[in-house]
Amino acid sequence: MVDVSAKRVTTRTAVAHGFVKMKPRVVNAVRRLKNPKGNPLEVARIAGIAAAKRTAEWIPLCHPLPLTHIDVTARLCENGVELRSTVIAAAQTGVEMEALVAVTAAALTVYDMCKALDKGIEITAIHLLEKSGGKSGDFRREERSRRAPRSRKR
Repeated sequence: MVDVSAKRVTTRTAVAHGFVKMKPRVVNAVRRLKNPKGNPLEVARIAGIAAAKRTAEWIPLCHPLPLTHIDVTARLCENGVELRSTVIAAAQTGVEMEALVAVTAAALTVYDMCKALDKGIEITAIHLLEKSGGKSGDFRREERSRRAPRSRKR
């Protein structure tokens, strides 16, 4: 691991995005709560929070951090589920990986819970939206990347 012992403890925040693309009939089943495994949006939210807390176990050289806030939202769209995570810590290194792990685990959970309805579900658009705190300063992804992908009409 990188030695961060000389770095100052600062408040670090990261926001990540992910998208689970699915057919309209699967979206409708999720909307009507007609999913054999239950409500994928709520389970995905909890899975994302739990995963963020265990990021150092997922990513071999990642520092374990004392996270002070984790928020994961799952929003049903016309062509899938848009995921967003926000992670905050007072630490010597950033929380970008925790935010990315949160949306990734949430996306995998949506897939797992909906795969009985369609095996062709796609996980896309996992990326960092913004981060603040630390020596390298702030980062904000360009606005065009924030929109969820649209499915094409056939």
